[in-house]
Amino acid sequence: MAKQLDYHTIREIFTRFQQTDPEPEGELEHVNVYTLVVAVALSAQATDVGVNKATRALFKTADTPQKMLDLGEDGLIEHIKTIGLFRQKAKNVIKLSRILVEEYDGEVPNSRAALQSLPGVGRKTANVVLNMWWRYPAQAVDTHIFRVGNRTGICPGKHVDAVERAIEDNIPTDFQLHAHHWLILHGRYHCKARKPMCGTCIIRDLCQFEDKNL
Repeated sequence: MAKQLDYHTIREIFTRFQQTDPEPEGELEHVNVYTLVVAVALSAQATDVGVNKATRALFKTADTPQKMLDLGEDGLIEHIKTIGLFRQKAKNVIKLSRILVEEYDGEVPNSRAALQSLPGVGRKTANVVLNMWWRYPAQAVDTHIFRVGNRTGICPGKHVDAVERAIEDNIPTDFQLHAHHWLILHGRYHCKARKPMCGTCIIRDLCQFEDKNL
């Protein structure tokens, strides 16, 4: 685990990220906040590409909690059976849809606690929804962010909660809104797990990773 980088280095890193991609976006396809919740819940231990393939047709049929209930668990399974853990995920989506209809008038709540009370929605999922839909600077730490944070020293931590706190504590506030997307995209396409593309990395000179792949 790298040591925590100082303020000036972190500001330079995120300045470069911003110059390269001023408005980074999540890659999960959705048509409203409800379908975003479903897509993020389905993406656990699955790729965004795989989830998008499954949900394109699904969201044309079921883009509200009530329509999802009308589709039913078996109908949902038919759409998402290519996604890992699809049976448990289908149960959770139907349960959360019923809760939204019965307790929230079909609307998705916008507090982290209320979101996390929904079946299949953990802190990471809640943070993604708060960030992408309501533009709240919540930091959803996935495997990419955990790896990048610890390799580079941007936001090191022994567990995801520690990395989340390191982002909130150390990244300047003017970069907080997009911080998790910049980090995810950097991890997904550049700072890869097995063969990091250090030779073309825009923050190579600022990164503390000792085993650079040059």
